Amino acid sequence: MGAFANNGKIGGRSVFAEETQSRGRIVLSGRELHARKYGLVSLPLVRHMLDTGPDVTIIIKALNEQRHIAAAIESAIAALEGMRGEIILADSASTDRTVEIAAQYPIKIVRLTRIADRSCGAGVQLGYQYSAGRYVCLIDGDMRLHRPFLPAAIAFLETHPQFAGVGGMIVECETGNFEYVKRASAADPDRLPGEVKRLDCGGMYRREAIEATGYMGDRNLHGGEEFEFGARLRARGWRLARIDVPAVDHHGHSGNPYALLRRRWATGFAFSTGEILRGTFGQSAFWLVLHKLRWELFLFAAVHGWWLALIATPFLVRGPVAATLAVAALALFPFAAMSLRCRSIGLGLYSVAAWNVYAAGLWPGLLRQRVDPARWIASTVLRDAATPGNRVIAA
Repeated sequence: MGAFANNGKIGGRSVFAEETQSRGRIVLSGRELHARKYGLVSLPLVRHMLDTGPDVTIIIKALNEQRHIAAAIESAIAALEGMRGEIILADSASTDRTVEIAAQYPIKIVRLTRIADRSCGAGVQLGYQYSAGRYVCLIDGDMRLHRPFLPAAIAFLETHPQFAGVGGMIVECETGNFEYVKRASAADPDRLPGEVKRLDCGGMYRREAIEATGYMGDRNLHGGEEFEFGARLRARGWRLARIDVPAVDHHGHSGNPYALLRRRWATGFAFSTGEILRGTFGQSAFWLVLHKLRWELFLFAAVHGWWLALIATPFLVRGPVAATLAVAALALFPFAAMSLRCRSIGLGLYSVAAWNVYAAGLWPGLLRQRVDPARWIASTVLRDAATPGNRVIAA
């Protein structure tokens, strides 16, 4: 508990000293308001009103995580020891043994009905729409949850009612892929203890704050869902924090980093910046998003300018030899500059390649048609935690 001792000091920064009025009221979702209007009451609402439901829901979102899913589930079960809790596997129609392995554990398993609905945001919302906990903890299927995090996170949220969510320290375990090497070495303030703008790699949220935003994950987002959710929360006056307590071990994708970049494009992850901008446009969260993305958008503009310069140079430089040399120098410059900056040719080459992929992905993201993010996601309950034995419920 020392991570948030001393009147709310976190990592030596006194960012939680002020007192705010408690937000103890129940905030009803549109589905629950509809239920009340017609004399119906949803099961999660009944549980909240009677305080008989789980205190914590752990949502594990997964797609083809047969290598890691057993360890993720076992870590969640261990973390809930002594608590009233539930575990929900939100499976995005995995084609490997993820569900088969998960069915051996006493958890609820829900799966997307349509593969076309796959996205990072849909995985979050899929699990949330079946949840009932007062607090909702989100992790991925390639993570291991540390046991001390849940009690520390609950204690923090109970004593800081102005905060919607809290995360802990993230341990990146994949060291063979350039993307995760860069991520682990970057000095991202949102991954350090203190008040933050988003909770990457999951965290613990209070249900009241989620309900106030209308939904947890935007099903239209193929990446950056934690960032977009954090912006929506902050736009409504909520705050987010990261405490100095280990939260998860993250076992990301291994193998060729350029194969991962191709996968980022194929799955739509590379489109996420454009998707977030389009999704928040016209909302109060838009300016928070734009401010946070300003340097990324500046970089994308520079990449587009580089492309235009490469196209224009042969027409502006006289002579085939001079034009060829000019184009070659212009093409090699960013690779050489980043290799020097990263002190690694491999990291430098990968950085520039990634810039190009994500800059190109801005446009499909901006132009992609959106679906109402609050709409119920078509899905099937494959296994309920109360089902006896280890069999999977037939779809």
